[in-house]
Amino acid sequence: MFAKPQAEHQWLEQLVGEWSFEHDCQTPDGESMKSSGKMTCRMLGGLWVICESSGGSSADDKWSSIMTLGYDAAKKLYVGTFVGSMMDNIWPYQGVLDESGKRLPLDSEGPKFDGSGTGKFRDTIEIVDENNWRMISELQNDDGEWTKFMHGHHTRV
Repeated sequence: MFAKPQAEHQWLEQLVGEWSFEHDCQTPDGESMKSSGKMTCRMLGGLWVICESSGGSSADDKWSSIMTLGYDAAKKLYVGTFVGSMMDNIWPYQGVLDESGKRLPLDSEGPKFDGSGTGKFRDTIEIVDENNWRMISELQNDDGEWTKFMHGHHTRV
């Protein structure tokens, strides 16, 4: 019954540690935000990485979030969730590591920025080196093209 960590779970261990980050966000309606903060990532049973973040650009917009990521061997997919204090929905993740072994695109579905229903989103974790990684967030337009709206850089503390 107990799952055993596999190579895909070991890939997630790269995220374990203490991180500082800078995020730049440009929403489709033209709103621009910068945010910085701290993230702590730990493994749960060798199968899941749990990343807890907190940040904000001022005292008025403090936030916190939790991201979980694991690997479902039966589905052959990375799976997880994202929740944040600034929203009332949960973002389910699933994805496949790209051929380079450095980028993990995680597809999700959630509310569109303009409130017109739900849309497809993608958060991509890109490993730069052992002390740096990026998070890139994109949304899929009606024409099927992907538009980046957030870019974050994480540095090991």
